[in-house]
Amino acid sequence: MRIPLHLAVIPDGNRRWARARGLPTLEGHRRGFNALSKVAEKARELGVKIFTVWAFSTDNWQRSKKEVSYLMHIYEEFIDKNLKTALKDKIKIVHIGRKDRIPKTLQKKLNDAQEKTASFTKHYFVLALDYGGRDELLRAIQKIRNPKSEIRNLAEESFGRLLDTKDLPQPEPDLIVRTSGEHRLSGFMLWQSAYSELYFEEKKLPDVTEKDLIKWIGEYNRRKRRFGK
Repeated sequence: MRIPLHLAVIPDGNRRWARARGLPTLEGHRRGFNALSKVAEKARELGVKIFTVWAFSTDNWQRSKKEVSYLMHIYEEFIDKNLKTALKDKIKIVHIGRKDRIPKTLQKKLNDAQEKTASFTKHYFVLALDYGGRDELLRAIQKIRNPKSEIRNLAEESFGRLLDTKDLPQPEPDLIVRTSGEHRLSGFMLWQSAYSELYFEEKKLPDVTEKDLIKWIGEYNRRKRRFGK
């Protein structure tokens, strides 16, 4: 079985899952993140090297202050709970997205986790937080316009070095999965997803299990990747 080297997940459906059960939307986020953590662990066992999660988009700031605050707290808890595992299993933690709007306490934890795992190359856990594909491209263009930019002859390779994913061994996901039945990428990795295989999972994130991961990889194996050839 071919295992995708880079698997990216767009987690969706937490709030709808909670509302359908008469639960607070915040409980949906908690359950969803727990489910995703189990899937990420299983993915590593199967041989996935890079596991990317789009945790918070640049558009998610439009949500209520209460929900945003809760989500930021969840991400802090996630780092606290999983840093020991990352150090033990040699998982490199990478943050992609904007750095200037994240709460200082969360940014400090992210920086600390990235510093402590910087030397690892066995596995990568990429947290796309305050990330948007359009925003990423605009920030890359701003770097080119900087008078101090060393880029003179712009090409695909040199442009890729300006993106948030530049330090990943494979910036382009082999497989992108979105949960909850939404059939769109919503601007996720606009540059990197050009030849990614897409899978749209009908289940909402809190209902996703390790068995679904096996299903996604099975479908990935049925695809023929031609890359334009």
